[in-house]
Amino acid sequence: MVRENLAETARELGEAVRDVRGYEYAVINDHALFPFRYADKPKPLDRARLPANVSPTRRRLFQAHGPQPPDTLFEVDGDLATEEYLGLHEAFEELGASTRLVCVFFTADAENGIHVIHWGEAHLEPDRTFTWPHKEQLRLAPVPLE
Repeated sequence: MVRENLAETARELGEAVRDVRGYEYAVINDHALFPFRYADKPKPLDRARLPANVSPTRRRLFQAHGPQPPDTLFEVDGDLATEEYLGLHEAFEELGASTRLVCVFFTADAENGIHVIHWGEAHLEPDRTFTWPHKEQLRLAPVPLE
């Protein structure tokens, strides 16, 4: 629902909305917004983790459009990389090769709404956790009393 709301707001603002495998993403200044509720109760951002059954599309969004991993021990030689590895790092044509992924991670529940929200660049690690080269916690607007 959050992804759809971001796409609709982008349309209203005259920004781009791109369809990636049937899911619309808001794209603002060559940055695709990727919202993700990582918990339904307050939980530190460093405990965020993608589910084990995450789709190959989501994994590829991070690998192809997210930040490059922090310094690695060695680079994977193109001759040694498998088709699956290369496929995960191939940019989505719908987004364009230069489009970067901006993650909007939050915790929320139906009764209390959003508890905490962060945005920034997140690198997906092999264990489905994240390394954040750049991140910022956003302030929540006060909820008016009825």
